[in-house]
Amino acid sequence: MANNEFMATGRRKTSIAVVKLVKGSGRIFVNGKKLADYIGNSPAIELLIRRPMALTETQDRYDVRAKVIGGGIVSQAGAIRHAISRALLKSNEEFKNVLRLEGMLTRDARVKERKKYGRKRARKRFQFSKR
Repeated sequence: MANNEFMATGRRKTSIAVVKLVKGSGRIFVNGKKLADYIGNSPAIELLIRRPMALTETQDRYDVRAKVIGGGIVSQAGAIRHAISRALLKSNEEFKNVLRLEGMLTRDARVKERKKYGRKRARKRFQFSKR
């Protein structure tokens, strides 16, 4: 890993993202595609992914290359955000307070609960029949 490349892993639900920050102009590539092409027409998800760079004012300093597997688009966006935050922390330790206060360094541990026996889903019961 060169001095101007920073790698980090981020996770959310069942998604895992590996991100490489490279000196550049702020472009983001996910699984080899441009961000807009990968997520479609969803500005909210794009803002979610770009938030750590906006907070640290590094939008125009780094290009982001992410490889993501598992989960859905929103879960993958959360994993990418987590990975970008961790990579920015590797690039500059002074970002820690800003990112920590916004909750960017915390892994969102909410995962779907497993189905239990005797239940329809994790907690939902079958319909009660009086007769």
